[in-house]
Amino acid sequence: MREPAAHLKKRRVLVTGGAGFIGSHLCERLLKRGDSVLCVDNFFTGDRQNIAHLQDYAEFEVLRHDICNPLFVEVDQIFNLACPASPIHYQHDPIQTTKTSVLGAFNVLGLAKRLRVPVLQASTSEVYGDPEVHPQVEEYWGNVNPIGPRACYDEGKRVAETLFFDYRRQHKLSTKVVRIFNTYGPRMHPNDGRVVSNFIVQALQNRDITIYGDGSRTRSFCYVDDLVSGLVKFMDAPDEVTGPLNLGNPHEITVRELADIVIAMTGSSSKLAFHPVPVDDPRQRRPDISRANELLDWEPLTPLKEGLQRTISYFERALSANKAPVSPV
Repeated sequence: MREPAAHLKKRRVLVTGGAGFIGSHLCERLLKRGDSVLCVDNFFTGDRQNIAHLQDYAEFEVLRHDICNPLFVEVDQIFNLACPASPIHYQHDPIQTTKTSVLGAFNVLGLAKRLRVPVLQASTSEVYGDPEVHPQVEEYWGNVNPIGPRACYDEGKRVAETLFFDYRRQHKLSTKVVRIFNTYGPRMHPNDGRVVSNFIVQALQNRDITIYGDGSRTRSFCYVDDLVSGLVKFMDAPDEVTGPLNLGNPHEITVRELADIVIAMTGSSSKLAFHPVPVDDPRQRRPDISRANELLDWEPLTPLKEGLQRTISYFERALSANKAPVSPV
């Protein structure tokens, strides 16, 4: 088994949602720098395959647990990433999604309060809703429909942010809140309905590329390694750096441009298929990362095509190994 680097101070770090797309990359980064990692996941959207290679590390432990229930463990830091993050998954059981965000926040904050350890909340750009301010700055309060089909996620994350700041004010807890913008890379779920995974899987299978609207809606895509670097830097920053803090890539492109790039990179014969826009789907999304750049000296470094090539290669291997047809929505 791989042993932690001896020259680094070893901490025991809890990562909830650690078997998910971003969580598994975070677990890997923490292990490589010498930390002991407790990965907690209920495996609703997390996948054991995402963390199978981490079993080689002596300091890696997996616990199946739903954070809607209290958790009693001993750790030095907490990253709370537990919650379905794609519309298909979080709308599957919207009540459970809200419970995961809100009750999960109560439970990780209660654990952090008992242990007096820092805790980081993975919030989302969805707290900005369909933004009327562009690019989105942390001071913007958002434009969210509180009763729409996306509200279980959007409002759940907003309540979680409220709880984190109230625990900080009331209990002097060391809390950090990060707002994650569109992230992509290996280990994305092929059926999560997100635009990058959708386009790549459809292109590799020479299926029609599903575009909602006329393709003019914009997104900004951050490669997962860059995001994880930001998460680690944020947690290690001084306590007064509490957030909320945008982490994402400020390079903005239209959905149609992304589809054309993916088709060209895969050599696909796929055609574009246009469908009605889902309810409350944001028209544009781009982070202002000035604060992260100033406070953390952080910015994304991976060019879009480089990150896409790594992601395409991952899906080529995954689809070949699976053999089963995948039909993203």
